[in-house]
Amino acid sequence: MNTSPDISQDKTLLWLMALACGLCAGANYYCQPLINSIHTYFQVPESQVALTVTFAQVSYALGLLFIVPVGDTVNKTKFIPLLMFLAAFGLFLCAFSVNLPMLWIGTIMTGLFSVAAQILIPFATMSVKPEKMGEVVGLLMSGLLVGILLSTSLAGLLSNLYGWQLIYIISGVLMMGLAIILKKRLPHIPTVRMAYGKILHSMLQLIRQEKRLVYRALIGASAFAAMSVLFSTIAVLLGSSFGLPDVAVGLVTLIGVFGALSTKKIGKIADRGHGKLITWAGLSLLAVSWSFLYFGAQYLWSYIIGFGLINLGLASVHTSNQNVIFHLRPDAKSRLNAVYMTSYFIGGACGSALGIYAWHHGGWSMSCLVGLTLVLCSACFAWLDQQHLRRQQLA
Repeated sequence: MNTSPDISQDKTLLWLMALACGLCAGANYYCQPLINSIHTYFQVPESQVALTVTFAQVSYALGLLFIVPVGDTVNKTKFIPLLMFLAAFGLFLCAFSVNLPMLWIGTIMTGLFSVAAQILIPFATMSVKPEKMGEVVGLLMSGLLVGILLSTSLAGLLSNLYGWQLIYIISGVLMMGLAIILKKRLPHIPTVRMAYGKILHSMLQLIRQEKRLVYRALIGASAFAAMSVLFSTIAVLLGSSFGLPDVAVGLVTLIGVFGALSTKKIGKIADRGHGKLITWAGLSLLAVSWSFLYFGAQYLWSYIIGFGLINLGLASVHTSNQNVIFHLRPDAKSRLNAVYMTSYFIGGACGSALGIYAWHHGGWSMSCLVGLTLVLCSACFAWLDQQHLRRQQLA
């Protein structure tokens, strides 16, 4: 019998969890607008400083694959704050780095342990009634997505005003404080005992047994790849077409916050059994957004509208996907999320590479074509998922 408390009415705790998700997710993006400042500070080649971004991404991917699955088998009330403490330590290492290798070590620590957010989200779904799952996931995803969108803008702004180290100090202090609060307030959830090798093996079994997990992972990966095409080209397009400085580019991206804040409402709709509708509505928004983005090379207002639509579309697809996968295996939510988010991350990395390649070989038109093609791939996987569900219902 499940005696886990229902935290859906504890709004303070839910907002603290959402803030924790935002801090953890955003911590991996601070270095992106700071490359030039760090290059100047350490007086090392910019190409070496740029490796910091790669270390952040690779370490986060390793954390998704090797740390998040453990969330199903440990006391998450202690494990989540522990990961946040370690991520905070990594941030402090970055802030007080005396050379570039020390910054790299701090970045790797932060990337590895900031995956606490990806354990916190499935943990939250185990602490609420099933009919509230989508709403709670949506709220935490709002925090996560807003954290990512604000991270680069705040890092660039604070760097210009007070130095590049300040964002790391503030984030580290906030994360450590939140870890202390969550350790006291997170409810205890029963866990299952399993050896680490069996945990990893069980993930392969989930991939083989849960077709909907595979389809939803591919939907998410393709959709995020389409978004990553945009992220990888935004600075060069807005700089070359409109002469916008980095600070102005950061302000343009803030339009995506409105899409991120919509995920709680999207989750509520998913809780009412409209996940299919949300998925296809999100994919439609992604497709339409590329029409506006295509004309965004000539008209800034068109680019801004397209950027807002693509963020809303991705938030819809992602929230719908997580609502589906968290209902598949209640005892394996962290492992399900690890499989899904690893695929999601790989899709993003591939999309970034494709976006850069398309820009250099065909300009903005080719980039838009690649983005739209990835959306169509996502739609194909959504159709396959729908057909699989129909066969399950008829069986």
